[in-house]
Amino acid sequence: MAKQVIDTLTNNIDTLWVIDCAILVFIMQAGFMCMETGLSRYKNSINVALKNAADFGVSVVIFWIFGFGIMFGTSYNGFFGTDLFFFKTEKADYMTYFVFQAMFVATAATIISGAVAERMKFNGYLIMTVLATGIIYPIVGHWAWSSSYLTGSVKSIGWLSELGFVDFAGSTIVHSVGGWIALAAVIILGPRIGKYSEANKGKFTGSSFPLAVLGTLILWFGWFGFNGGSNGAMDEAVPLILINTFLAAAFGLLTGLAISYFKYKKPDPFYIILGPLAGLVAITAGCNSMSSVISIFVGIIGAIIAIIVNETLNNFEIDDVVGAVPVHLAAGIWGTLAVGLFSDLTILDTGLDRFSQIKIQLIGITSIGLFTFVSSYIGLSIVNKFYPLRVSPVQEELGLNIAEHNAVSVEHDLISVLDKQSESGDLKIRGPQDPFTAGGVIGLYYNKLMSKLETSEEEKNKWRERISKEVKLAVKVQENFLPKRNLKNYPVQGINIAAREVSGDFFSFYPHNDNVYFIIADVAGKGIHAGMVMAKASTLFEIMSRDKVDVDEIAFHMNNDLFLTKTSGMFVTSIIGNYNISTGEVAWVNAGHQPALVRDINGNFEEFESKSPPLGVIIQKTKSNYFVNKINLNSNRLYAFTDGLSESLDKDNQEIGIDGSKKIINNNFNKNINDELNNITKEITSSSKIEKLSDDLTIVVIGK
Repeated sequence: MAKQVIDTLTNNIDTLWVIDCAILVFIMQAGFMCMETGLSRYKNSINVALKNAADFGVSVVIFWIFGFGIMFGTSYNGFFGTDLFFFKTEKADYMTYFVFQAMFVATAATIISGAVAERMKFNGYLIMTVLATGIIYPIVGHWAWSSSYLTGSVKSIGWLSELGFVDFAGSTIVHSVGGWIALAAVIILGPRIGKYSEANKGKFTGSSFPLAVLGTLILWFGWFGFNGGSNGAMDEAVPLILINTFLAAAFGLLTGLAISYFKYKKPDPFYIILGPLAGLVAITAGCNSMSSVISIFVGIIGAIIAIIVNETLNNFEIDDVVGAVPVHLAAGIWGTLAVGLFSDLTILDTGLDRFSQIKIQLIGITSIGLFTFVSSYIGLSIVNKFYPLRVSPVQEELGLNIAEHNAVSVEHDLISVLDKQSESGDLKIRGPQDPFTAGGVIGLYYNKLMSKLETSEEEKNKWRERISKEVKLAVKVQENFLPKRNLKNYPVQGINIAAREVSGDFFSFYPHNDNVYFIIADVAGKGIHAGMVMAKASTLFEIMSRDKVDVDEIAFHMNNDLFLTKTSGMFVTSIIGNYNISTGEVAWVNAGHQPALVRDINGNFEEFESKSPPLGVIIQKTKSNYFVNKINLNSNRLYAFTDGLSESLDKDNQEIGIDGSKKIINNNFNKNINDELNNITKEITSSSKIEKLSDDLTIVVIGK
């Protein structure tokens, strides 16, 4: 009787310990939220916080429906479980086990959140959470952690566990799995706009490092439950687990601090956050089977590896906002391997010698890594094909707080209205209008145009007079996109003469202190739709030039956003460049446009043909498809123009072409760029008559 009472008390204590540890792991969710929010920019903080709340709910529900069954149900050849779906039991210890494991799956999900922050759609993230917690995590968890505990079956053990693979609390099963999925996601999404532009180095900092440090401390606190609860009981092994967890994190922090002093001569807040978290991840796999001295070593190496991998990712322009891949993937791999290298084999009790244990650890790391990365990359790529996971550049610039949570995008709304109007033919439909945005101005004139066209349908006898008025209106629309900034101190100039209808020619400048961005573009089409594409392209150029994004990255994001926007198959040819006033260097991308011409002081020209595709034709995977031309102008000038110049007519009614364009430029060359452009315009209009032009005449000149 006494023994039965003691056993009951022991079981109750063990159950209470695991429940308490589950609560500690739950608190880690708040730690992730604080850390990720603090390391993200303020305009995305609400989005990051909501993702951390939403993924917890989604992952727990999915895990209850079928994830738990796949992970712990009766095994099918050691690969996945086949029962225990919609998990239900009357046994308290089984309930406790489910709650504790549900906290783990939520942790694996939220690891991904920080890596993809600031540019992934909220709904896309939820889809990824279902994929991660419902399929990938339970399958690999079954390989390494399934047992006969719940099923009572003789054969209910995963194939890796049967080989002798050991991952005590999840350096690989939880952390590396989350890290592998995060790596696949950030590769597919690409970096944040401007993150790796030359002018933006060091500018993409978090909104609140104190909040991020608070999150780190909360995670550290919760990790005692993460590792301690994995023991499954409150016994003599727990103190060693807790002290190893504590020491690995502490020495990981000191390592990050030391490296930051060595590299930057001062304590870098990101390294101080990275260090202890990497130490915690690294010790998680072997915290029950290593000495304290070894745990310190594992924590130190984990922090060093995480920092090296973080720098490597940045060198390859793989943008992980919070360092999830270096911490959870890289340090997780190291910690799992360290089990084979340093653990007490009698505690592991796998029956393997040192060499065999190391080999099995490598097999587990490799198999789980390959399955997780490949399956998540393929799965997310398929989803991305049918439902783009990344927000538009306009939404990214606006910030996901607004864009993803009850925001209004005038440009997209207006395009939707145009699409609806073109399908229905209903002239009574009106679009959103706003005098302070490019899209809103188009909407304003579009509504006026529709009102007049609606009236003209009823008054056919006045049609010609109405159309004549709309020509003037079209010119106003076109003029709205000409630069209004003071460019008096910049050796740049442009001119645009609008033709008879709203078409897609435009140019723009965006000056900074020492350089000026420029664009000249021609939409392949005319009318309101072309005007809308022009508005969208102009807006994209504005927001990215303001943030000093490299010109090839501007072209890349403009291309993908225009492709994904419903524009009736229209595309844009464009030259996008940046002119450094102090050095004289000009860099530009020619995306399917007329050749850029560089004229020297003797009147000789060098042609620079397009080496990049037009914008909006096909989705591009990388910005490397946009070739950057770079030259030093010195006393030379760069000319870019639309086919309104090269296709203008001479006195014999023949197109002048590129050679004729060169001749006109030489005929009218002037030290004053403004006078030069005016004279070029006069020569063209006097020979071809402006009323016969079929396209806008747009010219941009760069250089002193």
